[in-house]
Amino acid sequence: MTTKEGITNEQANENRGQSGGERWLHMYRQMRRIRWFEQNANELYLSAKMPGLTHLSVGQEAVAVGVCEALQPTDYITSTHRGHGHCLAKGAKLDLMFAELLGKAPGYCRGKGGSMHIADQEHGNLGANAIVGAGAAIATGAAFSAKMLGNQRVAVCFVGEGALGQGLLYEVMNMAALWRLPVLYLCENNFYNEYTHFTQTTAGEILARPAAFGIPAKEVDGQDVKAVFGQASQFVDRLRNGDGPAFLLCHTYRVHGHHVGDINRTYYRSKEEEQEWKAKRDPLQIHRDWLLQEQYTNEEELAAMDREIQAEAEAAVQFALSAPYPDLTEVDQHVYA
Repeated sequence: MTTKEGITNEQANENRGQSGGERWLHMYRQMRRIRWFEQNANELYLSAKMPGLTHLSVGQEAVAVGVCEALQPTDYITSTHRGHGHCLAKGAKLDLMFAELLGKAPGYCRGKGGSMHIADQEHGNLGANAIVGAGAAIATGAAFSAKMLGNQRVAVCFVGEGALGQGLLYEVMNMAALWRLPVLYLCENNFYNEYTHFTQTTAGEILARPAAFGIPAKEVDGQDVKAVFGQASQFVDRLRNGDGPAFLLCHTYRVHGHHVGDINRTYYRSKEEEQEWKAKRDPLQIHRDWLLQEQYTNEEELAAMDREIQAEAEAAVQFALSAPYPDLTEVDQHVYA
């Protein structure tokens, strides 16, 4: 099948990344960029340089990268309040991301969106959303437009497991199944709805929910970027072929608290649990070990890559700190009545 832009499904598969080791190294680089970004974002908050709160995705990098590497630049995503990783994996630049967090004019939304409302339409990112599950309707609408236009684009809706309690999600899944829309509902299950374990809020089996609409559903280890990429690629092929929506459940873990101010977490999860995930289930370490085992790289190359990305992140922070704030005359721009 050939798209309106003249891209075949086979070419789309090839364009997901470089072949062989280069592709897997690229994914490691992307995860490392997200990790450095989040660490710097945390430091900006702790040093009182960043207004408001932010929600860090440290520990969840493999989901964002594995899914976005299966997409084309023209494909759509919608994100969540914990969305920095999604934005970066879809192509956002570190300096413009930091500028947005700091409320500066060069930011993706002119500094008016902040951490939870970053949108980057140049790369198909239709926006993060502070309302739990709200991106589901936007992604489904984007998929509807893609089907009507016949442009072979697909949409991915990132939601956390907390969104499984939102009725909107089931309304749009019902429509997507009826109209065979090219949308992938991607559930990042990091086990905690803010401060409550998901088993206390979510009845039954998660995968039974999309199954009720006849939507194919799979679950994968969200800490293994190869597993996420593999299953996401299969589902993206399904979407492009016009076979209707799909649902992918990725089990992952947020190392930090619900937000940057959530420091003492022992009242809802143990330090031992956190250390277990950090020591044995870190997605970067898992992929790093595999790259070394397969001899796609060596310790020296990885160390050099890490230094390069760290320098990029630090330069991006300095850019954002020195950037100007929006002019006061902009206060009534981009506002809809």
